[in-house]
Amino acid sequence: MSSRILLIEDEPGLAMTLGDLLAAEGHVVETAYDGVIGLELAMASPFDLILLDVMLPRKNGYEVCRELRQAGSETAILMLTAKGQTVDKIVGLKLGADDYLVKPFDPSELLARVEALLRRVRKQNLSPVLRFRFGDVNADFQIPEVRRKGEALSLTGKEMALLRHFVEHRGRVLSREEILSHVWEYQPHVTTRTVDVHIAWLRQKLEENPQFPKYIVTVRGTGYRFSA
Repeated sequence: MSSRILLIEDEPGLAMTLGDLLAAEGHVVETAYDGVIGLELAMASPFDLILLDVMLPRKNGYEVCRELRQAGSETAILMLTAKGQTVDKIVGLKLGADDYLVKPFDPSELLARVEALLRRVRKQNLSPVLRFRFGDVNADFQIPEVRRKGEALSLTGKEMALLRHFVEHRGRVLSREEILSHVWEYQPHVTTRTVDVHIAWLRQKLEENPQFPKYIVTVRGTGYRFSA
């Protein structure tokens, strides 16, 4: 799912590399090369996440982080720095950073931390769906219970979580990887094939004709969309 990310990094080569890496994941990236401009951009428009280098010209990352939090900004902040001492991490976290990554880092670790923070942001921004009705199906996620034509269905915990994720993101095309990330949180030995299997089970229980589903629709080459 695309997010707006502000990258505040003064090393042009690294900024370009990180920008390309994040853009390849579908994110919209805006870049600032010093702390003053970065702070101005962060205050001027909303971002889902800020990647903030500590050692910046004109205003360092700690100052930027502190001023953002003092101004009431709740944007998730991932600090990047070459410093590896525990005290430096503590300073950043106490000033309001959400996570801390020491250079040099593996790109896959950066992406994993970015996705973890964005996942947290999305959950915070979602208004939880307590009940939802579509067709002859009534879902109550508080109990939790799902009934079809008045009869209670036997759904596993993962099937219930999968249905809730679809309901909360209804109308959107969700990739298998995204579903796996949010519902299974990348548990070891769980693959995207698991997503397909659980969706097939859900269709058997929820759809009038599972072979031609009306609600959980396959978007060829992309993933699935919940249409209700």
